[in-house]
Amino acid sequence: MECPKCSQTAGADDTECGHCGIVFHKYEIYQEKLEALEADEPDEDQSSGTWKASLLRPGDELLRYWLPLLVLWGVLVVYGMSWMVLDLDGLARAGGLLARANLAFHEAGHVVFGVFGDFIGSLGGTLGQLLMPIIAGGTLLYQRGDTFGASLCLGWVGQNFLDIAPYMADARAGQLLLLGGNYGRSSPYGFHDWEYLLGETGLLAWDRTFAAITLNGGRLIMVLAMAWGGWLLWQAWQMRSEA
Repeated sequence: MECPKCSQTAGADDTECGHCGIVFHKYEIYQEKLEALEADEPDEDQSSGTWKASLLRPGDELLRYWLPLLVLWGVLVVYGMSWMVLDLDGLARAGGLLARANLAFHEAGHVVFGVFGDFIGSLGGTLGQLLMPIIAGGTLLYQRGDTFGASLCLGWVGQNFLDIAPYMADARAGQLLLLGGNYGRSSPYGFHDWEYLLGETGLLAWDRTFAAITLNGGRLIMVLAMAWGGWLLWQAWQMRSEA
């Protein structure tokens, strides 16, 4: 017989694929559920409903690795909450591995967008650290149908907003230690991204207001990501229980 997922040859008595690891009867039940959902979509006028349904549908990876992904989701929820409860001053002092990864993408963004001039180049740092999880999530969603992976990337987007907020709030004060050992108040104009961006647009006096909006927007995105991932885990658990 042939594996319905990866097309590798399997023995007639095999219950699971030795190549991709799916359990044949569970995969068949899962495919039947997908076909039933698709059968409930009679015409293209329901495309928006179909799109929403696909976002709330657990992918193959989640069905296969449900327990380890549940543990991963729990760890990330706790980690995310530890960021969400911090105010702007607390976030300014926070660090960690993810913050350092964000910084790498931030600096890469300056290089990539710098070809478009000083203003876009300065904004490019923020764009770089936001675009990376968006691109990663979009790739997982569109190429692999991995809705759970996309939900984790959405949480990463929200965490980046929390990472950006204290930097934005520091535009006038210039108290944060910047890359290279400079401070905003002592570095040349243009070195501190948000001092330059808000200064050039005449919005410097609104730095902490924009930072508060960014902070709370990031918190909301993270809550939505956690809820999305939790819903997918719940749906996957129900499907596994019925199999």
